[in-house]
Amino acid sequence: MRPRRPQRNRGKGENTSLSAARLDALIEEALIDASGDSEQRTAFFTVLENSLAIPFATQGLGIEVSVERLDLTADELIVAVCRHGRVRQRIPILDLPLPSPPPQGADWIAAYRRWASAAS
Repeated sequence: MRPRRPQRNRGKGENTSLSAARLDALIEEALIDASGDSEQRTAFFTVLENSLAIPFATQGLGIEVSVERLDLTADELIVAVCRHGRVRQRIPILDLPLPSPPPQGADWIAAYRRWASAAS
């Protein structure tokens, strides 16, 4: 049996329209075969990469940016690669503001945020 993360209340930046039970079900689905933090982050990255409708526009530092893709950094941080004109910047998915309405698959970002907040 794989170790379970402790349950915590929803934190800042989570999609409050999703119930805790729904977020926990998504977390369980993402981590079904993953053990340890490294495998779990990679599992979430894979689910996000396969489920999140990209590209989408959002706000970053007060300007509209386009989220072009996701990346997993060498230190296992999931980041959104954002573009404004010729400038690209990586923003941690935990800090990425989502547009309203959010893109398809954004429920997985909320689930990842819940999982990550339980780890800290």
